[in-house]
Amino acid sequence: MEGKVYLGVARDLENAIMEGKLREGEAVPSTHQVAETYEINPATAARGVAVLTAKGILVKKRGIGLFIAEGARERVLEERRDAFREGLLKETLEEARLLGISRRDLMAMIMSR
Repeated sequence: MEGKVYLGVARDLENAIMEGKLREGEAVPSTHQVAETYEINPATAARGVAVLTAKGILVKKRGIGLFIAEGARERVLEERRDAFREGLLKETLEEARLLGISRRDLMAMIMSR
């Protein structure tokens, strides 16, 4: 995992939520379990979990642990779609423009995949 490890942990947990491996209302592995899985410091794992807690993707139940929040999957999907539209898609369209690729040709490239 390159870059900021804790962001990779958060992204992996988001991916598991999007893929249905972790469902709303289910318990999330403890930060110590996450740390063991990734072979990282528990504080780093806690930071990744904190990112998702701050976004409302995870909720803490005092004395019980962390759980996937209601509506978490939709929140993750919406955030990722927005990021895709404003990041990768925008860059792709700009690159296509610079390369002289028409929208029709770009659509054909997409549809052929």
